[in-house]
Amino acid sequence: MNKEQLKAEIAFTMKRLYDRKLTTATGGNTSARFGNIMLITPSGLDKASLTSDQIAEVDLATGENLTPQFKLSIESSMHRQIYLVNSEVNAVCHSHPTTASLFSALDDEIRTDLIAESWYLLGTVTKVPYALMGTKGLADNVGQYAATTSVMLLENHGALATGKSLLNAFDKLECLEQAAQMTLMIKSKVTPSPLNDERMAEIDKVYKS
Repeated sequence: MNKEQLKAEIAFTMKRLYDRKLTTATGGNTSARFGNIMLITPSGLDKASLTSDQIAEVDLATGENLTPQFKLSIESSMHRQIYLVNSEVNAVCHSHPTTASLFSALDDEIRTDLIAESWYLLGTVTKVPYALMGTKGLADNVGQYAATTSVMLLENHGALATGKSLLNAFDKLECLEQAAQMTLMIKSKVTPSPLNDERMAEIDKVYKS
């Protein structure tokens, strides 16, 4: 995939996040690694109608904005930090899905053990301690977990997923919101029968090892 194709995929993924109600028109950001360059959605543009020629470029080594016609997302440093600490990450999706974001403000966990898909894709969700959005503090906090986990709740902020591809990262974020919705449902309506230890271990053995 060349750079322009990857930019088009970033724009498509951002629109998909909006269409699936996983973010707002100006909220969230999506990025991908292209060699030594990070391609990322810029600030101030409608995320629902981005095109491939509206994707910013950042030098991963220096953090320099290679496309000065675009204002970088305030979370560019957070995305960049992830790529620097984990060479296996090729894509990052960050957004503010309603239910998952609610759990970022609760002293409670999203249940990922209710169905096999969420356990396989998400495992245990990490909650990253609060830091002001767009700051080095938030980038550093996320960087502490990025080498060992691919799905995070950012305290009082939103959600983030990394992956080997944009589809992989998007899939995790969508699954996280579904798991959050299911968790909220069982707290008020029904008694769940979650995966037992044997079933979770079987998923781990067959699909994760």
